[in-house]
Amino acid sequence: MYQAFLIKYGEIGIKGKNRYLFEDALMRQIRIALRPVEGEFNVTKEQGRVYVEAVGEYDYDATVEALKNIFGIVEFCPVLIEEDSDFEKICKSAVDFWGKVYGDTNASFKVRTRRGDKHYPMTSMEISAGVGEALLDEYPGLKVDVHEPELMLEIEVRERVFIYSQRIQGLKGMPVGTAGKAMLLLSGGIDSPVAGYMVAKRGVKIEATYFHAPPYTSERAKQKVVDLARIVAKYAGPIQLNIVNFTDIQMYIYKQCKHEELTIIMRRYMMRIAEHFAKESGCLGLITGESIGQVASQTMHSLYCTNAVCDLPVFRPLIAFDKQDIVDLSEKIGTYETSILPYEDCCTIFVAKHPVTKPNKNVIERSETHLAEQIDEMLKTAIETTEKIMVEA
Repeated sequence: MYQAFLIKYGEIGIKGKNRYLFEDALMRQIRIALRPVEGEFNVTKEQGRVYVEAVGEYDYDATVEALKNIFGIVEFCPVLIEEDSDFEKICKSAVDFWGKVYGDTNASFKVRTRRGDKHYPMTSMEISAGVGEALLDEYPGLKVDVHEPELMLEIEVRERVFIYSQRIQGLKGMPVGTAGKAMLLLSGGIDSPVAGYMVAKRGVKIEATYFHAPPYTSERAKQKVVDLARIVAKYAGPIQLNIVNFTDIQMYIYKQCKHEELTIIMRRYMMRIAEHFAKESGCLGLITGESIGQVASQTMHSLYCTNAVCDLPVFRPLIAFDKQDIVDLSEKIGTYETSILPYEDCCTIFVAKHPVTKPNKNVIERSETHLAEQIDEMLKTAIETTEKIMVEA
């Protein structure tokens, strides 16, 4: 019955003369999301509306699921298209539509009409009243309630007529790719995938860097991160993942520096490497899953020390979140069950028993001078041997 979907957006509508750029980006993301879905689709726009129209048979349920995961869609409506805008045709299609969706149900209802075609010979009120009368004649269990109806039939009269009654909630946000690109420091934990999702929701294209430490971290730990990237890619689009072999750098820091400073110094070198790849690919910032005070490396003092090595801004969308809030969101987007798999990453393997919680930047910088003999060459090797893979949902 449903040949198409009417896509409704929010913030895009206030973008003025640049609105078409955001509409085009939304249409591009819709096409990407529908690639795996059985069926052929035309994605078009007209008069402030975006339409997804099926060409022939298609998988309705899979299409709905795909549209639910696209940033920039506030809601979408499965629609019946009536090619003939003759009023009698509209009434007949509306009556048939109602019968297929609701049958002869006892309920209050309202018909709401919008005229995109202002030359149509009837007003919106006249169309609504006429269609409502046709429904009452066909289904005696109905009664009109224009203030708080139980059911709503909506009609849009344009070059064609669109009839619908269901509104399916989307993710809102902005289309991916409309706000530049950023590099996510992706671990196997709960927080960083959620951080990537949140920044992508604001239209930012995501790339990611993961720090692997074989043999201390297993191939399963690496696969876990790839799987997390794949889940985030369901919302954010394809993600280039940089897998950095960090073992030699970690061991060198472990041998040369005070153990209580290990976490913060290790984190500073991760930020340096991630920033290298960020600049290389044109990213405008870094993304981390840090939240104030959650662990020793996330105190205000520690965040100040890690920020100090970066030229690019560091986006921390979870900075004031309670841990349970982060867990709840990870469950909602589908990353939680993968994040809690018992395969540790390099951040958890080399944690000191008593890490410094209020590091002094000057002290940390002096400690890093103990690494001067080999660290530059190790950084170069780590960057040159980085494995790069494209992860798609």
